[in-house]
Amino acid sequence: MTLPLTWLYVPGDRPEVVGKALVCGADVVIVDLEDAVAPDRKRYARDATADLLGDRPPVPLHVRVNALGSPWFDADLRALAQARGLSALRLPKITDPAQVTAVAERTGGTAMYALLESALGVEQAYAIARAHPALRGLALGEADLRADLNVTAEEGLDWPRSRVVVASRAAGLPPPAQSVYPDVRDLDGLAASCARGRALGFLGRAAIHPRQLPVIVRAYLPTPEEVDAARAVVGAADSAPGATALPDGRFVDPAVVAGARRVLALADRTPG
Repeated sequence: MTLPLTWLYVPGDRPEVVGKALVCGADVVIVDLEDAVAPDRKRYARDATADLLGDRPPVPLHVRVNALGSPWFDADLRALAQARGLSALRLPKITDPAQVTAVAERTGGTAMYALLESALGVEQAYAIARAHPALRGLALGEADLRADLNVTAEEGLDWPRSRVVVASRAAGLPPPAQSVYPDVRDLDGLAASCARGRALGFLGRAAIHPRQLPVIVRAYLPTPEEVDAARAVVGAADSAPGATALPDGRFVDPAVVAGARRVLALADRTPG
């Protein structure tokens, strides 16, 4: 199993940039029809993306549609939801599980991700995460969330971030990816931010420029020490199923073993 670590956003009204993004090394490419596209370019972006989705792209391709209730949402859904090259829809500004259910019913269960971008969305995180089997994950939209919460310091988002990590796990969804780091030139800052996100339980990160991808991958790959520890846990579990003890006396249970297997799934990946 290949666990995605990099999710690259590209504007939907620039199909030539989308084409380059599909071969730049990102694990997932997200075509953005919402924030990155001006109102007078929405229709063009939708049509260009629909054309692109007529073929199967070389990597999973998601589309962030315009928000439910916006003038463009219904047209986005009609044009894109059943496209053969679409891997998932990303739904911005979700605040209620009923929104997820409504989209799932209209699209026949197309895979979806819910973006939580407000205090209400974060408060509803667990209910949203359990809204429908078609939902594949949660994500934070931190720019809007900062404004909604009037947050001025980085640590002010630690609780919402942890809330989304916990809600995802409780609902049986994969760990969420971090939100974008907006300064594409500050790679040291990106690396430090990724290290903090990894400590909080995120797995991978969204990006807005290909130069950010190698930094994200390196930050989220396990260290040699973590790989050795994971191999010891998995080896002990395979030899004695159930709760078991390691040579150093520590007991490990199935949850610890599952985490160790996730580490090993990442271990063979080549840094970007």
